[in-house]
Amino acid sequence: MNANKKLVQAVAATVRYFRKNSNLSQEELAAKADLDRTYISGVERGVRNITLDSLEQIINALDIDIKTFFSKVTDATNELSD
Repeated sequence: MNANKKLVQAVAATVRYFRKNSNLSQEELAAKADLDRTYISGVERGVRNITLDSLEQIINALDIDIKTFFSKVTDATNELSD
């Protein structure tokens, strides 16, 4: 897997992880982030090239800080490398 795809997959896994930990459906997260549910689905499947603005909306909707989010992204990236 190339480096860019690893990052996309790590972000996807991290969004899904925090959404599920928050007991939110994709629809609920989309509403809180002011995004479409199909966009959230695409992000979680790693098929959407998420913008930084949208990522910030998602992180804010999940009520976590950026450092926490990217710490989990780092962990997910390392797991994909193993």
